[in-house]
Amino acid sequence: MKVTKFQHACLSIEKDTTTILIDPGVFTRDLILPKRLQAVVITHDHSDHFDEKLMQRIITEHPTITIYAHESITGRFTDTQTVTIHPGETYAVGSLSLQFFGGTHAPITDGVTTPPNYGVFVDGTLYYPGDSFVLPSSLPLEVLALPVSAPWLRLDDSLSMLKIARPKIVFPTHDAILSTDGKTIVDHLAAAAANAIDAQYKRLDGSSLYIPSS
Repeated sequence: MKVTKFQHACLSIEKDTTTILIDPGVFTRDLILPKRLQAVVITHDHSDHFDEKLMQRIITEHPTITIYAHESITGRFTDTQTVTIHPGETYAVGSLSLQFFGGTHAPITDGVTTPPNYGVFVDGTLYYPGDSFVLPSSLPLEVLALPVSAPWLRLDDSLSMLKIARPKIVFPTHDAILSTDGKTIVDHLAAAAANAIDAQYKRLDGSSLYIPSS
């Protein structure tokens, strides 16, 4: 399985002849669309995870894709195949499986309403939580995409999530609002937390991670 991280919180995942895209948002300015694409997963309705203009470009280039998202999102795509996701359910997309967890976005601040949020567990191997600290029921993890910077999180909360998940590999996501110096600080602290549980910390940022088939 090949995992490529684009800016902020967008991932592409490839296995055999199947490719999916997760959370293409307004900060994903470096997105290179694959030649083949079967599905797009949208964890929740925030523009940094779901850019409608970018989605229209994706649909134009790949009109046969299926969009997996909450009903508040799938209802907007009347001419595209969609699947309304529910926590605990598992869906097959080509050679990949997608299982969803959670349902609630992490609190931001008083007075700010948050949308439903679903973390996605890909092939029982890689977990991407969206904007939440909810973890799958099956732990420890092989690979964790760890959100590290947002109005809704403290880094300490993210590192606590890392310690509970105990993945073999962890890489940071949700980091567009960090400066270069900020990323350096986060990487130092996250790498130390990962080392303490014998996990490998990798910053991808446009590069790919290759995960052997189990």
